[in-house]
Amino acid sequence: MTSISPAASPALPVLAEVVRSGFTEGHHRGSLVVLAADGRVEYALGDPAAPVFPRSSNKPMQAAAILRAGLDLSGERLALAAASHSGEDFHLDLVRTMLSEHGLKPDDLQTPPDLPLDPVEAEAYLAAGRVREPLTMNCSGKHAAMLAVCVQNGWDTSTYLDPAHPLQQLVGQVVAEAAGEPVAAVGTDGCGAPLMAIGLVGLARAFRTFVLAEPGTAERRVADAMRAYPEYVAGTRRPDTWLMREVPGTLSKMGAEAVQAVALPDGRAMAFKIDDGSTRALGPVLARALDMLGVDAPVVSRIGRAPLLGGAAEVGRIRAAF
Repeated sequence: MTSISPAASPALPVLAEVVRSGFTEGHHRGSLVVLAADGRVEYALGDPAAPVFPRSSNKPMQAAAILRAGLDLSGERLALAAASHSGEDFHLDLVRTMLSEHGLKPDDLQTPPDLPLDPVEAEAYLAAGRVREPLTMNCSGKHAAMLAVCVQNGWDTSTYLDPAHPLQQLVGQVVAEAAGEPVAAVGTDGCGAPLMAIGLVGLARAFRTFVLAEPGTAERRVADAMRAYPEYVAGTRRPDTWLMREVPGTLSKMGAEAVQAVALPDGRAMAFKIDDGSTRALGPVLARALDMLGVDAPVVSRIGRAPLLGGAAEVGRIRAAF
């Protein structure tokens, strides 16, 4: 695997500040890009051309590859195939259904055992005396869809996560096409699936491609399903859901290590990565980027709120610094 280290370049700019009791106690650096409706780079910070692992922000492309491979998904099922779900009951029930529809069972999933991603769901899950399991891992919807298309095509299900597997080869093609640039490196994501590195400009371009794609194409089908059923993409207490539900036509997907990509229906788009991977700064940076895209909705303030507590009192906040 090619070793690429954007962090080795000069220090990236500060995207967010940590301000406690009026004192700036920390900074979160990173790179960000905003695309105009015609696809031009309108604003950039840091090195948005440098390859990064978009993590779960690649899931729309993975879902499009599953459609291209012949699995006929739609509605909630297609949204869940592109999801980092919260582990709520409706998520887990649909994963079980998607598996059973193709003669599969939860034991066929190669996701690592995990707790629900949503802290409220995780507490309830543990209080019920349950233990970590592959089904509960936030990528189980994607893996269920990957297994299903393997069954349909007669592909080996035991090696569906191998980078040389026909499905994963197709995923790489879809990522490169949507991003308009070659995949720079292939790694392994937290769920065990192959992970393709592209630049943030390419990631924003990919999301723009999905919202502007012709109706009926795999890319547009994924974008439409995600936007119609955002609770299945994330959960009832998640910013991606809030944004897609409250700003119609918006496509939004976060990824681990503080990656975020968003596209508006007219083609404006953005992507960023916070270099240290801290998700606590994700909301304020996302809210500021949405402001720059011209999104004027109450949800922007809700997403951007990141208070710091001293005891039980609010004594500061994390705020965008650009």
